[in-house]
Amino acid sequence: MNKSDYLIYSIGLLAQALFSARILMQWFASEKAGKVLSTNSFWTTSILASILLMIYGALRNDLVIISGQIISYFIYLRNLKLKNLWTDIPFAIRWGAVFFPFAAVAWLLFSDSYNLSYLIDHNKIAGPLIVWGGLGQAVFTLRFIYQWYYSERLQKSVIPNGFWLISLIGSLMIISYAVIRIDPILFIGQIFGIFAYSRNLAIGLRSNIKEQVPNYK
Repeated sequence: MNKSDYLIYSIGLLAQALFSARILMQWFASEKAGKVLSTNSFWTTSILASILLMIYGALRNDLVIISGQIISYFIYLRNLKLKNLWTDIPFAIRWGAVFFPFAAVAWLLFSDSYNLSYLIDHNKIAGPLIVWGGLGQAVFTLRFIYQWYYSERLQKSVIPNGFWLISLIGSLMIISYAVIRIDPILFIGQIFGIFAYSRNLAIGLRSNIKEQVPNYK
């Protein structure tokens, strides 16, 4: 690998480290509370990690990574709004965060080096693998669409049990994509999440049982 490759992988590794950190912090807080929590740090760290991963995906010419982040990114922002944290963020950072994905897409479309046709023609990923990886990202993104729908109904930011179940399914699909793609960044980012997703699902189910059965321990 040359120096530019090291830089690209460093950006991706930092993004995945932040994604893992958000899950770990949320998991530890939930373990302490005995119920699944939607923590402030989960959403703020998600935004920063998503920005870095979109940059990594663009630099690596990987349409699967880029497309998998955009919808989730705006759901992260919406959860900050539901938690009444949005207006606490400085104006410049707030609107910079809103316009970043649009700037990233414009860069992909109009850059001489990384325009859309270049990405399609030079991604070096087989068609069926793109479909599988894209499907995995779609399932992974669906978890946040489900979480968003659930939170909008309650008008507060919550993370339901279905979020963790969908996370497990999507994570296993992306891990298989990463193995075939030989992408250590994606693999590392997902392998740690599986344990946290499983544990949060167990905590959420146990919390639901406690609510329905008062004497349950």
